[in-house]
Amino acid sequence: MIGAGPNGLAAAIVLAQAGLQVGVFEAEPQPGGAARTLELTIPGFLHDFGSAVHPLAAGSPFFSSLSLPKFGLEWIHSPVALAHPLDDGTAVLLDSDLSKAVATLGSDGKAWRRLMEPLAKHWRVLSAEVLRPVSVFSRHPWLLARFGLSALPPANVLSNFLFRSERTKALFAGLAAHSFLSLDEPLSAAFGVLLGAAAHAVGWPIPRGGAQSITKSLCGHLSELGASIKTSARVEKLRDLPHCDVTLCDVTPRQLLRMAEGRLSARYTRKLEIFRYGCGVFKVDYALSTPIPWKAQECSRAATVHVGGSAADITAYEAAVRGGQRAERPFVLLVQPSLFDPTRAPAGKHTAWAYCHVPNGSNVDMLERIEIQIERFAPGFRDCVLARRVFPPTALEGMDANLVGGDIGGGAMDLRQFLFRPTWRHYATSSRDLYICSASTPPGGGVHGMCGYHGARAALSELGTQNALLQLQA
Repeated sequence: MIGAGPNGLAAAIVLAQAGLQVGVFEAEPQPGGAARTLELTIPGFLHDFGSAVHPLAAGSPFFSSLSLPKFGLEWIHSPVALAHPLDDGTAVLLDSDLSKAVATLGSDGKAWRRLMEPLAKHWRVLSAEVLRPVSVFSRHPWLLARFGLSALPPANVLSNFLFRSERTKALFAGLAAHSFLSLDEPLSAAFGVLLGAAAHAVGWPIPRGGAQSITKSLCGHLSELGASIKTSARVEKLRDLPHCDVTLCDVTPRQLLRMAEGRLSARYTRKLEIFRYGCGVFKVDYALSTPIPWKAQECSRAATVHVGGSAADITAYEAAVRGGQRAERPFVLLVQPSLFDPTRAPAGKHTAWAYCHVPNGSNVDMLERIEIQIERFAPGFRDCVLARRVFPPTALEGMDANLVGGDIGGGAMDLRQFLFRPTWRHYATSSRDLYICSASTPPGGGVHGMCGYHGARAALSELGTQNALLQLQA
């Protein structure tokens, strides 16, 4: 297994559960990939390098099948899942309790319930259906069709059809912007619907101690199964690996091509070469002397804050990024974990994690614009900053080679790559003993482990077929 991110660890666990002897090679000194927690600013301040809030980890069908709390994983839920401040000094809140959310959204409450309740109510079934490769076959076609009808349109089309209030439209635009797509593109609504349903089904929790706690629990489970993890062991070429029956790679197509060194067929190579990476992110980690001074005090009830203003503001910015252009008012995704998890900072101090979307590989310094946006809704924010660590796209890729050009999603998630991610073969490559199972494969980005789970299942199926043929030949 190459790579010890959430997908690599998930794949390794599936293989070890099947009785295979498994070795994991991780390039960095610390396993976890984008699910790592580090002292990035001042000693004693713990920051999540990549992922920070984990609805899909808490709602992952595979992770839920494991005894991860046994290995120290503990979820913390803030009083509300999400806050979205507006220019009038108030904020729209997304409560995990659907009934409270419906009441908060006023005239749009009934429409929100109609959209979210059937999906949240059947989350375990829905998550198993959507967090897998696209297939014409489904055990729950009506539920999947219901999700598809709301997921396929552009986010703005769905929002304008369902909601009347600009407050609700702003809330949904923030959810849909997690897609990295323009909100006028097909499929952008899917992210808003899925994340909204997850909020009511499993919440938007943070792990006590940071994202590294997810990694530690997966490593603990894997160790109990007898597998080994070798860190600081970057694999440059597949030929350098010890002999094995099957190799799974938690890497993106670009790295796989480099490592395979001609091992793949010309046709498969061409398919990987045209794989497109998505927009990148510009990230900042903050050590703070006090909590963020939000104008809307209710923002302090949420671990996650969407800083972007109106739906029109968010739409304009995301459209500019998709077009490779600069924009002055970024949509900023901000997390303030130390308000709810005191292990993240020294007593009385705090941490914050913020990023905005940028064109892939952008070298534009977004720090000033990010902080102006935060100050727009939290005047005096800069006075709270003790230290900051800035990660432009190149710095993110330098700490995790899978984040190509700052792309945290493993590749563009538009309609074409949603169906063929990275190719129609999904996890199998043209080499029968080589598989890819990173976020570049279905179902895509997010800390859920399902790419690794399905990739390992595909490999086991092929190994079983080969063993059956050998037995027949014998």
